Amino acid sequence: MGIVAGLDSSPEFTRIVVCDTDTGAVLREGYAPHPTEGGESGAGRASDIDPQAWLLSLGDAAAGGLLEGVRAIGVCAQQNALVPLDAQGGTVRPALVGNDKRTQAAAADLIDRLGGRAAWAEAVGCIPQAAQPVTKLRWLARSEPEAAARTACLMGAHDWLVWQLLGRPARRTTDRGAASSTGYWSTATGAYRPDLVELALGHPATVPDVLGPSEPAGTTPEGLLISAGTGETMAAAFGLGVGPGDAVVSLGASGSVMAVHSEALTDSTGMITCLADASGMHLPVVHTLNAVRTLRGAAELLGVDLEGLSALALKSTPGAHGLVLLPYLEGERTPYLPHTAGTLAGLRRESMKPEHLARAAFEGMLCGLADALDVLRERGVAVRRVFLLGAAADLPAVQVAAPSLLGAPVAVVRPADYAALGAARQAAWALGAAEGELSPATPPDWQGSSMQIFEPGDEHAAGQAVRQQYTAVRDQTHPGAFPADAS
Repeated sequence: MGIVAGLDSSPEFTRIVVCDTDTGAVLREGYAPHPTEGGESGAGRASDIDPQAWLLSLGDAAAGGLLEGVRAIGVCAQQNALVPLDAQGGTVRPALVGNDKRTQAAAADLIDRLGGRAAWAEAVGCIPQAAQPVTKLRWLARSEPEAAARTACLMGAHDWLVWQLLGRPARRTTDRGAASSTGYWSTATGAYRPDLVELALGHPATVPDVLGPSEPAGTTPEGLLISAGTGETMAAAFGLGVGPGDAVVSLGASGSVMAVHSEALTDSTGMITCLADASGMHLPVVHTLNAVRTLRGAAELLGVDLEGLSALALKSTPGAHGLVLLPYLEGERTPYLPHTAGTLAGLRRESMKPEHLARAAFEGMLCGLADALDVLRERGVAVRRVFLLGAAADLPAVQVAAPSLLGAPVAVVRPADYAALGAARQAAWALGAAEGELSPATPPDWQGSSMQIFEPGDEHAAGQAVRQQYTAVRDQTHPGAFPADAS
């Protein structure tokens, strides 16, 4: 079929990969940072971004004939952006992006207005959080009522970019993945909840039509097919090639665990956010607030870098000589303990050594992520293999301890922009389906990610003992932290 492109518009940059449609091999790449004027970036900061910056970055990334010969493009972008448009299609104000702390009170207000966390879980499969578009809508109505009154249409980042590439047609579109992260689309029913839009904004607003995974959003006048696109998280999972039985553990400052599942999950405790994936399945996600920030804190305390911390940890043994670190340094989301602090237990004279504290930091971080994995397992999600992402996945101490603590073989994949690759794979699917060369129900079978597999091996029993020790300290320190799901 030729070549296709995948475009990843992240919060900081645009990356484009041009791929062979048959194998997924990357033929060429483009990159450009986003202009910094008009807002700030970073977790928890308020970010107001002119969407035109995304287009400027796209143009820079595609410079030099990068897209020559490309037959279809897939677009993915940060899925929590809100672009409010007026009745003529103009932006009412800059886009609201990121995990905006200004909206925290609005999230609590929305939860109360619908009748509590369980009501939201039943309605759309997730509880309002500061980052979600539905919460940003409520903040807009309360803080900028004039802008809210002018808002007639709601779009996300990838929706808006696709609309611009197609020349701003009358029909605006999105996909299941991006729609599921808005807070006003139900993963269980596959339909919008316009009443929740009105609850948040104060009046009705139009939303994009939701396309199926292989449906095209349209074709440019030059004949370039644009696929449905999706959110960055969903595109990354699609680019990795994960399927049922696979989980993805992402090691950033905070952490996330997601898995492909056949049905939507409803969790009244709020620990599971049920998204839709880019293939027609579901993508339940569990977040933690403390992952690599736990390692960095321990490294600073011991006066080493992360590589030095890993080397120290390997001098200790499983169980860290009795030390247990509950890594709730910034509070925690899973379990829901927003105002707690970390706990170091098991201190004895013989355990007060740098190597044991280093080992406890790695084990505490991984046990916290294992707790998140267990939230999914207890809801019937199969976890037979874990993909481990992030720079910390290359640390030897992580690779040694993760398989036994997470309870599954661990695949450490080579660094790549899997979101852009997922967008390209979607473009190839839409192009193949349109030309009758691929089934609309079956995506192209690309070569997938290059990875190194680590098995639990001889450390499996030791890992189980570490989990039991960690769980005992957690339950004693925070009894009832993991309530039974009330749905």
